[in-house]
Amino acid sequence: MSEFRTDNIKWDQYFMGIAMLSAMRSKDPSTQVGACIVNENKKIVGIGYNGFPSGISDNDLPWGKSENPLESKYLYVCHSEMNAILNSTQNLKNCTLYVTLFPCNECAKIVIQSGIKKVIYASDKHSDTDAVKASKKMFELAKIDYLPYEKLSDFNKEITLTV
Repeated sequence: MSEFRTDNIKWDQYFMGIAMLSAMRSKDPSTQVGACIVNENKKIVGIGYNGFPSGISDNDLPWGKSENPLESKYLYVCHSEMNAILNSTQNLKNCTLYVTLFPCNECAKIVIQSGIKKVIYASDKHSDTDAVKASKKMFELAKIDYLPYEKLSDFNKEITLTV
């Protein structure tokens, strides 16, 4: 019997990689976010990225930022977490959410309501905002674990996709 490979990627790397790949579908010129939801059996049950609601052309609403809220993307974009939850294929009780950017307060409420029990995030670049502070407070009160994604220092693989 031959030996099996031992240099494969770990589960966290795989699922965060799926979230990062999903983010590449976003049309947002400044922030591309992806999410991947995994059940207790390590099966992917939902993926999503930030974009406009289904049925609305990417050309019909603004992608930029503006002083006028109706001329800014923020009132129109569906976040990756929302899309992953809405795209899910099963009940999300006790699932784990892998997301490339820490969830805002609105997404945190949706995550809590969905039954997800763990959030693993790649970036927390907005940690000083009230929205993220509120998210963390709600996660703590709802007993949802949130952990930064940590690359394994002894594991360095570059992946190039050409389609």
